[in-house]
Amino acid sequence: MTKTAKAGAAASRLSARDVDLKYAERMVSQGISVAIPDKAFTAIVGPNACGKSTLLRALSRLLTPTRGEIVLDGRNIRELPSKQVARTLGLLPQSSIAPDGITVADLVARGRYPHQSFLQHWTAQDEAAVVSAMTDTGVLELSGRMVDELSGGQRQRVWIAMVLAQETPLLLLDEPTTFLDIAHQYELLNLLRRLNQRSGQTVVAVLHDLNQACRYAGHVIAMRDGAIVAEGAPTELITAELVEHVFGLPCRVIPDPVSNTPLVIPLEEPIHLPETERAES
Repeated sequence: MTKTAKAGAAASRLSARDVDLKYAERMVSQGISVAIPDKAFTAIVGPNACGKSTLLRALSRLLTPTRGEIVLDGRNIRELPSKQVARTLGLLPQSSIAPDGITVADLVARGRYPHQSFLQHWTAQDEAAVVSAMTDTGVLELSGRMVDELSGGQRQRVWIAMVLAQETPLLLLDEPTTFLDIAHQYELLNLLRRLNQRSGQTVVAVLHDLNQACRYAGHVIAMRDGAIVAEGAPTELITAELVEHVFGLPCRVIPDPVSNTPLVIPLEEPIHLPETERAES
């Protein structure tokens, strides 16, 4: 399976150039290159353990490639000051642990750290960013609660609020819909799409639900066995052949009746009974 050709060269502030990636001493990806389209909503999809989260960790500077480089705004990301990276790129990792005894408002406020300095502490702009982020994620009424008292879905929305409060032009989110019920999943995806369309924020999200990726993302990166096997607009990219190649799932792909984006319908596998059972049935 080869990568689909892109219609025109998309601008990119963030890219991986011929990188090898290891995680826990295991080689996950070798010679991987990708340019994240600027001001687009990109979804990274693929089966479990295919390298999606490892690639996202490398793009966010949490993981250092053993070869090659991650480039942010034309420079190797390792050469940039930490605060400069944090003002440019916000990350929601797959799992996060809050400090003991911290309130929702205090945790979300930590997203403003990159914008503060020794001489300039909390400002009205910081306050507005935190309130806006909590309002958008529906956690404003929880602001005085302790984070460790919340449900998994509530905590996930608080972490997302912290990343949004960071107000970065690039957002990287690793499985942001984890722990969320289906209504909150769609609320979050609609919010991310609004941020992308309204303010031009570049959004990159690892998503497990292929139909959600097709509906909300304008660009999809499909991975398998540590490699990018295809990327492009979902309407051009997602076919039954690709889904079976990447996920091993026989399916039909039809237009979504609401969004007209690709909708993947799994097919039932035929039951192959042993000869003795077949004779008895």
